[in-house]
Amino acid sequence: MDRVFRMLSFWTGIFAVMFYVGHMEAMAYLFLAQTIFFLGIGFLKLSERMYIYLFAAYCTVFFVGFTFYSNFILVPGFGH
Repeated sequence: MDRVFRMLSFWTGIFAVMFYVGHMEAMAYLFLAQTIFFLGIGFLKLSERMYIYLFAAYCTVFFVGFTFYSNFILVPGFGH
């Protein structure tokens, strides 16, 4: 299970680089923070149950944050 988190850190690192190349620095820093988080968790050698709990907590924080952002901060039609 620790390899899954290292794989997640690899892909979030790829996304961070792509966002940085695309001049989206704020999103690149967000994904860099996720990369560091996943890489750190991936080397802790926790039990499989604990990895599942951490991923569930990560998903909960993401969904709550994304819902808050899309409902209260995002301006509709900002791309036009």
